[in-house]
Amino acid sequence: MHYIAFDSHKRYTWALVESREGRKLKETKLPHEPGVIRSFLRNFDPGSPVAIETVGNWYWIVDEIEAAGMEPRLVHALKAKLMLGAVNKTDKLDVRGLNLLQRAGTLPTVWIPPHGVRDARELPRTRMFLARERTRLKNRIHATLNKYAIDISEVRDIFGVRGRELIAESIDKLPYNTRFVTRCLLEHLEEVEGRLKEIEDRMREVFMWREGDRVFGEFAWCGVYFGGGDRCGGGGCGEVSEGGAFSILCGGDATGSQ
Repeated sequence: MHYIAFDSHKRYTWALVESREGRKLKETKLPHEPGVIRSFLRNFDPGSPVAIETVGNWYWIVDEIEAAGMEPRLVHALKAKLMLGAVNKTDKLDVRGLNLLQRAGTLPTVWIPPHGVRDARELPRTRMFLARERTRLKNRIHATLNKYAIDISEVRDIFGVRGRELIAESIDKLPYNTRFVTRCLLEHLEEVEGRLKEIEDRMREVFMWREGDRVFGEFAWCGVYFGGGDRCGGGGCGEVSEGGAFSILCGGDATGSQ
């Protein structure tokens, strides 16, 4: 078995391979191109642990590590930094430090969800992003109408069916360019709401796969009604009695931690 550590950046990964005794076997820079990391790892013992910090692009790198038959270890970057007490940070120092922690058995790791779960997480995350965009658009339209004293208070929700009819009747009261951009905002709002519905329909299909599991089914829809589920993963509705299945889908593990 070898100890392997990666320090990954946007366009390249600095890799260090060491023996059990800490002897350096290989140290090199790997460009981020399809198959390069996989080919590099296949030169070493299958099943060797590969440490990689929780950088923004770790998804595909973990896929490459798994495809090469290695064991990926996702490192809690802040904890590792504190444990090493490193003041100076370079690629070479980082990978040496990670392998030092691996050999000592003290590498601070976090749970790596399966590939299917990593993929499914993009649904509630994207829904959460679009829901915020919807709110911004509505606020912008509200502000524009208020600027010109257009009051549509006879309905509770001006973006409901009747409210939109009243907006359409009142929009001609706006100045020429303001009227144009308000129509653009309304069209964009309809498009965002349509995308949200498509994502929610897909979430029904993906998150309800365990037929008959009523607890999981109910809590899966926390993700739809409360903004994507990432808030639930750290406690509350993510901590269900049957293994935290919803929490796992939305970013936590079975204990509810992130």
